[in-house]
Amino acid sequence: MNVSILWVDDEIDLLNPHILFLEQRGYDVATATNGDDALDLVAANDYDIVFLDENMPGISGLETLALIKDKKPNLPVVMVTKSEEESIMDQAVGAKISDYLIKPVNPKQILLSIKKHVHKDKLVSDKTTTDYQQAFGQIGMQINTARSFNDWTAIYRTLTQWSLLLTESKDPGIAELLTMQLTEANNEFGKFIKSNYLSWFDPNESDKPMMSHNVLRNQVFPAVDSGTNVLLVVIDNFRFDQWLAVQDLLSPYWRVEKELIYTSILPTATQYARNALFSGLMPLEIQQKYPKYWIFDEEEEGKNLFEQELLQQQIQRLGNDYSVSYQKCSSIKQTSPLGSNLKQVLSNNLSVLVYNFVDVMSHARTEMEMMRQLASDEAAYLSLTRSWFKHSDLFTLIKEAAKEKVKLIITTDHGTIRVQNPVKVVGDKATSTNLRYKLGRNLSYNPKHVFEIRKPEDAHLPKPNVSSSFIFALNNDFLVYPNNYNYYANYYRDTFQHGGVSIEEMLIPYVELKPHE
Repeated sequence: MNVSILWVDDEIDLLNPHILFLEQRGYDVATATNGDDALDLVAANDYDIVFLDENMPGISGLETLALIKDKKPNLPVVMVTKSEEESIMDQAVGAKISDYLIKPVNPKQILLSIKKHVHKDKLVSDKTTTDYQQAFGQIGMQINTARSFNDWTAIYRTLTQWSLLLTESKDPGIAELLTMQLTEANNEFGKFIKSNYLSWFDPNESDKPMMSHNVLRNQVFPAVDSGTNVLLVVIDNFRFDQWLAVQDLLSPYWRVEKELIYTSILPTATQYARNALFSGLMPLEIQQKYPKYWIFDEEEEGKNLFEQELLQQQIQRLGNDYSVSYQKCSSIKQTSPLGSNLKQVLSNNLSVLVYNFVDVMSHARTEMEMMRQLASDEAAYLSLTRSWFKHSDLFTLIKEAAKEKVKLIITTDHGTIRVQNPVKVVGDKATSTNLRYKLGRNLSYNPKHVFEIRKPEDAHLPKPNVSSSFIFALNNDFLVYPNNYNYYANYYRDTFQHGGVSIEEMLIPYVELKPHE
């Protein structure tokens, strides 16, 4: 489809060389010599861009601009004028012009303006696609040679950044290529976890990452000890790409001081990872030290009812004497409990807010067809997260907190992955129900398809029975029983789940931010 241009100037005859230049490049150019005719043409035709002279007889260019925007607010309008008066520029910008050119203009300036405002999306998409195709081989080499946790965080950062850049790509093939490379990365990451995860609990092992139970002791408490009050926001189920998707919304209020990726413990599930985060202990140590605070998978009670108590116990064990506020927002309808007395709450050394909306959203997507349509793929899921955050009371609270000169820390307990491939597993009635991991006795499965931990104590995990063991789904697999296999395979395929081994679930963000002065 040809690009259609309207050029409005009372001396249009003098611009014939410019118009010929554009027509030779395949553009359709219509002209008008005054604002009234321009408005009639805009009403009757669908133009892609308008070039508008500011100084014309009759209604002025600025008046014409306002009337064009009233009729078609999304139509790009470029103001062309001899005047360099700042007041005219201010009015034009206020009326939402797309560009401002000072006469005399040359054809290349006009062509550049068209490319910026008509072809920009395609040009950016084509350039990004080409750049990724060139980077594809190098990323593949990084995946094949990754040996350390830092190698994998670098790979995940790279893939996440490309995923965000390619969101608007018009080339469906490039999305498939990225998905294929992400799958390859997860396959190799699964092998890495199988070979290295248990060694991270060896006190003599030096090359190990920060894990859930180390985060407060190694990062949050030193921030408090520096003398600045800290607001710790733990967003359940918050992936690294979701952080990148909302980061720019915070930039007018907060400056990132530290951004790192740590690893969630296994299982990458709230019951295990978040209790480890707040207690500073692995689940086995929680169960041994504070048995009343640990609830096994098959038990009916809530699994995260004692986070505040575990946090206070960790603070006391480390000999700290902090004033602490702890609040949890655990439903879509519930607004933040900090809003009405924020200043008072932030006067504490450490204020903790646990926010469960993203987790609620992912579960709702599994259960509601409308939510599946709203978040049909990764790009839509990110877009929905960004939209929620932009209009949430959490964002309002974070903006208000910037006025109180506290340090803001945003992190999570685990991520999530969109599952695709069902894997059969057999277990008894007491086996846990999570789709990404199973805890039970006499589990039957293909060991090639899972990461198995036959002795949970090796991974510092409690077990309800002597013969209990864990298995974890890899990549985008999910675990399904043979009974009604096809029904459950179809029902849960393409849903977001957590609990297993993938870079999306395990490699999660920790960010420290400082308010702008």
